[in-house]
Amino acid sequence: MTQLAAPPASVRTIADLLKRLGNIPPERVRFRPAPGTATEQDVLDVEAHENRLCELVEGVLVEKAMGQYESRLAIVLGHFLENFLEEHDLGIVYGADATLRLLPHLVRIPDVCFVSWDKLPDRELPAEPIPDLVPDLAIEVLSESNTKEEMRRKLREYFAVGVRLVWLIDPKTQSADVHTSATKKTAVGPDGSLSGGSVLPGLQINLKTLFVRAGRQRRQAN
Repeated sequence: MTQLAAPPASVRTIADLLKRLGNIPPERVRFRPAPGTATEQDVLDVEAHENRLCELVEGVLVEKAMGQYESRLAIVLGHFLENFLEEHDLGIVYGADATLRLLPHLVRIPDVCFVSWDKLPDRELPAEPIPDLVPDLAIEVLSESNTKEEMRRKLREYFAVGVRLVWLIDPKTQSADVHTSATKKTAVGPDGSLSGGSVLPGLQINLKTLFVRAGRQRRQAN
C-alpha cells in the first residue's frame, strides 16, 4: 500500500478542502478516517465493511457519486464494449467498482474503462486489489453531485498519467463529451455516436441506442 499524502498546507478549512477536491458536496467526503490521513487500505475497508466505493485523493476518501440509473448506463456501455472486443481482441473492460492507482496517493474508479493488452504482460490481470494500472479509455457517467470542477480535475489527472480517451456521459441531456486531452473535446448530441478513435478503432456507440437500451427516460421522483 502507498503511504498517505495529506493535502497541502494551504488547505486550512473544510471549505478549502472541498474546493481543492472540485467543489464537491460535503456529504461525499468521509470524516473517518480524518481527511488527510486516509490510505488505500481504508478504501478497501470501507468497501468490504460498508459496501461503499471511495476514491482516494491526497489522503481523503471521496465517495463515488453514482445512482441506479447511472449504474445502468455504465453496465450497458460495458456490454457494448465487450461485444466489440469479442470481435476485436484488443484488451479488457473493467466495470464501476475497479479501483485503480493512477499515481501514488491517487486512486480513481472510472464508471467503465478499457485497458489494452499492451498494459497487461502475458494478458494476466493484476493480482493486487488496487493495481498500478492506467486505462486507455476512461468513461464517467455524470451524477447529480458531480461538479464541473470535479470533472475538470479528473480530466487533468487522467491525461497527465497517460489515459488516451475520456468519455463524459450526461444522462440529463442524453449527450456526451469525447475528450482527447484535458482541454480538447468533441460534443456528441443525442443523435450522435461515441467513437473509439485510435484507442478502439472502428467502435461506434450510438447514443440513442445506448439510452433506449438503458431505459429511455428516467422516471421523475415524486
